[in-house]
Amino acid sequence: MKSFFAAILSSTIAIQATAAIDPMPAMQAPLASKSLLLDIETVNESFLIAVGERGHILKSTDGVTWQQVDVPVNTTLTAITFVNVSKGWAVGHDSTILATNDGGNSWTIQQYFPEREKPLLDIVFKDENNGVALGAYGQFFRTADGGQTWKEEFHSEFLPEEDVEYLNELKMEDEEAYLDERGTILPHFNKMVLDGRTAYLVGELGLIAKSNDFGVVWEQLDSIYQGSFFDIDRTQQGNLLAVGLRGNVFRSLRNGTPWQHIDTDTTALINDIVLTDDDRIFLLGNSGMLLVSSDDGQRFMARPQPDGKALIAGAWYQNKLIAVSEDGIKTITITK
Repeated sequence: MKSFFAAILSSTIAIQATAAIDPMPAMQAPLASKSLLLDIETVNESFLIAVGERGHILKSTDGVTWQQVDVPVNTTLTAITFVNVSKGWAVGHDSTILATNDGGNSWTIQQYFPEREKPLLDIVFKDENNGVALGAYGQFFRTADGGQTWKEEFHSEFLPEEDVEYLNELKMEDEEAYLDERGTILPHFNKMVLDGRTAYLVGELGLIAKSNDFGVVWEQLDSIYQGSFFDIDRTQQGNLLAVGLRGNVFRSLRNGTPWQHIDTDTTALINDIVLTDDDRIFLLGNSGMLLVSSDDGQRFMARPQPDGKALIAGAWYQNKLIAVSEDGIKTITITK
């Protein structure tokens, strides 16, 4: 297998922050903190932000009391990131990208394309100006000006050579068919993590890749299983963990070569990795599955939650695990 696949197709598509359909703002909902929420982030140990269905964004300074903030779209939001206590971004369905300059108290639309009917699933910024948003069917947008403009990239290095040749032939024969095919041929990009100068990407069909230029070009790592991965992170001791379908967890001591399969004794889908400041690792999964490791991911102990609700994402905040789930926000206490 080649170390690097073909480079990104030379053309990029400039995306303007306009939409053919005017968005509807999110409604204030008394039970927003009990609704489906899909991501949560600790911001400089100062506050928590959670996002989810119907454009819900909630903020808390104590992890107990949550305030819903005004949001200019009611589309489902899937991920959130902050570069400091003021500046942050959220992404979601309809290729939506939102931004805040006041710590999440108010939000503006940077991108909204309901006609695409495709979700963005993650967003990563390495500083206040440079960021990427990624998602279903290989969507990948880049900004160098804090999101004032976004450009779409098509990463053909994730395609086998025969698919690249097929697209090139189709482009010469039928431009419209080419654009339609290009919009669905790539795998879903589920999660990107920036680790110093190296970025890691995981997704559909066993995709694990790394980049040393913030995702301009990717090197796809050898396949270790064919199911989807949903998160990847570097542990407190510097090793890599990747998690996915049917309880699959893989650990690497050498930056992805090779991987060791970790027995978790569960078939629950694993959604998220949470690292604590006391060297524990939590894996959050469907059906209320919570896995806990105190030895850098070599072994995990199952601590299933009684309600059986999917745990979708989590944050370690004030010595507590704060998780978002299919029925809202949960505080989970796990004794050592």
